Amino acid sequence: MKFLVFCFTLLFFSCNVAKQNNTTTYSSKNVTVKQVSPHVYQHISFLETKSFGMVGCNGMIVIDRNEAIVFDTAVDDQTSEELISIITNKLHCKIKAVVATHFHDDCLGGLEAFHKIGVPSFANEQTIQLAKNQGSAVPQNGIATEHEFTIGTQKIQARYFGEGHTKDNIIGYFPLEKTMFGGCLVKEMNAGKGNLEDANVKVWPETIRNIKLAYPDVKTIIPGHGKIGDKALLDYTITLFQE
Repeated sequence: MKFLVFCFTLLFFSCNVAKQNNTTTYSSKNVTVKQVSPHVYQHISFLETKSFGMVGCNGMIVIDRNEAIVFDTAVDDQTSEELISIITNKLHCKIKAVVATHFHDDCLGGLEAFHKIGVPSFANEQTIQLAKNQGSAVPQNGIATEHEFTIGTQKIQARYFGEGHTKDNIIGYFPLEKTMFGGCLVKEMNAGKGNLEDANVKVWPETIRNIKLAYPDVKTIIPGHGKIGDKALLDYTITLFQE
């Protein structure tokens, strides 16, 4: 009898684990949305580049009580319209804000799609000026060093730690699930250095060290490109650019 109870308990536990680890995915030729945890989704769209060909570009969606915040747009307005539709019609959330983590197209290329439906946009104050300089869509609200957003009952942080991939790059952090959107400031495991056109490689490792100090308990990190990882991505990025 005890053996049967043990087997039943083990089966029940195994089923629950499987259920918790199950990801919900919405996918088309232009954009994919994957569930990372109960409140966090990763969105992936694709940018054609001269140097690296077709590149998958990540963003993060955090949801709570039918509200959402989006970190980085999809790569263009058309794809961002599709992303908005997924969030609205599949995840059943109202988008409260969109945050561009730096001034490159893989972060704000679809900004006008969000503006068109009245979603307020945020970015580092430096990003706003750089976007104006390059003639792209311009975020509406500036962040000096940090800003805290509220969706439902949850808080989400956007913070600037210093230069790296660009001079303006910021990260997003969701404390409840210890999940970070590192953007292009954080590299996936075994990645190369990537696009260094606007980078400051000398201070990049120190910027990542500051992030490590601020978030010692981070469990999940979504990089700007490639596969999701844990805090090892921070160590890898430091090593990659350490002189």
